[in-house]
Amino acid sequence: MAVLNKIRQRGLFLIIVIALALFSFVIGDLFRNTDALVGKSQNIVATINGKDITREDFMQKVEVAQRQLGPNGTSTQAMNRVWDQEVRQAVLETQFEELGLDVQKDQMRDLLRTNLANSPEFQNEVGLFDENKLNEYIANLKETSAVAYKQWVDYENSIGVSALQQDYFNMVKAGMTGTLAEGKLEHTLQSETVDIKYVQVPYTSISDSTVPVSKSEISSYIKKHKKQYEVEASRDIRYVEFREVATAEDENNIKQDLSDLLKDQVVYNEVSKTNDTVKGFAQVTNNKAFVNSNSDIKFEDRFVFKSGLPTAVADTIFKLNTGQVYGPYKDQNYIKLTKVVAAVQMPDSVKARHILIPFVGAASAQPDVTQSEADAKKTADSLLTILKKDKSRFGEFVTTYSSDQGSVENGGSYDYFPYNAMVEEFRDFAFENNVGDMDVVQTAFGFHIIEIEGQTAKQRAIKVATIAREIEPSETTINQVFRDASNFEIAIEKGDFETVAKEKELTVRPINGIKLLDENIPGLGNQRPIVRWAFEEGTKVGAAKRFNLNGGYAIVQVTASNPEGLMNSEQASVTALPAIRKEKKAKLIMDRISATTVEDVASGENQTVKTALAINMKNPTISGAGKEGVVVGTAFGLNEGETSKLIEGEKGVYMIQVTKRTPAPEMDNYQGFANQIGSAKTAKVNTKLYDALKEASEIEDNRANTVQ
Repeated sequence: MAVLNKIRQRGLFLIIVIALALFSFVIGDLFRNTDALVGKSQNIVATINGKDITREDFMQKVEVAQRQLGPNGTSTQAMNRVWDQEVRQAVLETQFEELGLDVQKDQMRDLLRTNLANSPEFQNEVGLFDENKLNEYIANLKETSAVAYKQWVDYENSIGVSALQQDYFNMVKAGMTGTLAEGKLEHTLQSETVDIKYVQVPYTSISDSTVPVSKSEISSYIKKHKKQYEVEASRDIRYVEFREVATAEDENNIKQDLSDLLKDQVVYNEVSKTNDTVKGFAQVTNNKAFVNSNSDIKFEDRFVFKSGLPTAVADTIFKLNTGQVYGPYKDQNYIKLTKVVAAVQMPDSVKARHILIPFVGAASAQPDVTQSEADAKKTADSLLTILKKDKSRFGEFVTTYSSDQGSVENGGSYDYFPYNAMVEEFRDFAFENNVGDMDVVQTAFGFHIIEIEGQTAKQRAIKVATIAREIEPSETTINQVFRDASNFEIAIEKGDFETVAKEKELTVRPINGIKLLDENIPGLGNQRPIVRWAFEEGTKVGAAKRFNLNGGYAIVQVTASNPEGLMNSEQASVTALPAIRKEKKAKLIMDRISATTVEDVASGENQTVKTALAINMKNPTISGAGKEGVVVGTAFGLNEGETSKLIEGEKGVYMIQVTKRTPAPEMDNYQGFANQIGSAKTAKVNTKLYDALKEASEIEDNRANTVQ
């Protein structure tokens, strides 16, 4: 009771303590989750011009895109496709809102009428679009399926957005005109010309090795050209690959297994409790069963010509007699045994005509087919009896009875077709019988009345039974690859990655500039887990990890973590080094030249004086030198007979003299050129407008935090 009295006396104090504890808990959680402090949820994939794109909505669209891409499309490809669509829509919607553009009800009805005009379900009896049927359709969706109705709303939104985009682009295009002043300038650029003589001192006249470039010079160049060298955050990695590949010993073991199949084998029979002798491949008569029991590729019951055999062994196999076996031999990724089981003389192509009588349940049978299999057989037999007495009625019966629409117009005939063009039963009859033969043959499609109309010259064909074993690594090899990968992984914990790989004669593959949302690793294919790991907060430079591949392992090490911003000197040197070297060479050349005439410069630099005629500013190209905008621009700033100072060009240092100026002829009207300018501007709207709007937009990309 005394304790309770003390608690009551200090109630206010306890309330304050509890409140402080709760406040501390909340603040601590906020600091642990910085997104909460800035008001950004991990459920937000992006914010574009103030508009949030939620993770749930984004991923639903990614799933749809994934299905559209099919089995060969990756999740990252689907995500990037949706991302581009969402960004485009959000960027353009900002413009629509600022301009007050939207799709009204009447316009939407017009759009639907245009898009659905050819849909039979929305047409009346005379084939015209019926808005009442559309209204009934939408009302039915709304009542029966919330999912289907949402899909319809999404469809309406999509065609509405497309219409708004078209209207917006057309409005911009309407303002893309060329003025008469622009037309006159265009005429001048095309028609005003100068003739020059010039000397070029090429930069290649100075060896690169004599022009050193320091890292500090590269750094300064990068800072002066920031836009050119801005990069996203990236990682550099290197990896060693351990592939589970069959060894020569594995191949030899497969060959031995196949060789053993040639011999008779004694096996213990659990039923009779006696030893039975199982005939080997060379002696067996049921080749199909033997092949299917022992091969990775099932028996193919067909004849082949020499051209249908593996090229490397075609001559040898084709010369075998029936019953002889060749092998084991290697064919692509298989070890094979091949036995000739039959030989015939056969045409390589046949012309035949047929009448197809389908039955209920036959492949491709149409809904109006009512005959049973037995009835269809009776019909076919009856027609055959008539045709054997009077073949002239074949075309008539094709038109009346045949369901094969692909041949009805040709009187049921298929012109010369190769051996494997038809289904097995049709093929066998056409190729294994003679011209003029006619009979009923059943296939999955129904009963065919087939007549052989023609055959090419017959030649030898053989039927083979082939036992094929895929060349795969053995369990021993797979275990050894695992041990090799494990040993390497252990060794690099203490030693240098490159050094250990060299000691073990392994190839190290460096990959630089991997971006946060990349998925492809050159040499390894789609390896999104590697990219995610490389960018994880806990993955430091020097960290290494093993990743499972399809048929092996890769041990990967992060070699550099490149922050967002400007490239480092090493990365930028690929383009910065040649540019700096060119600047330094230009200065060296210009510092050593004191001559003031083209001829003297050419003489002093051991170069020749060249001429270039009818140069214009529209296409600033100098014959013998290529595109040199600065040099051509300088030429048009000189008077006839005037000589320039030294000019730093793209390919060298120049001095020029204008020998002739031909001004553009005056015209009464420049409207034609103004129209050219207007057309060129309009053509650029489709390619340039969206890019410009996107560049000016505020886009916060959080995909890396929300999408795995």
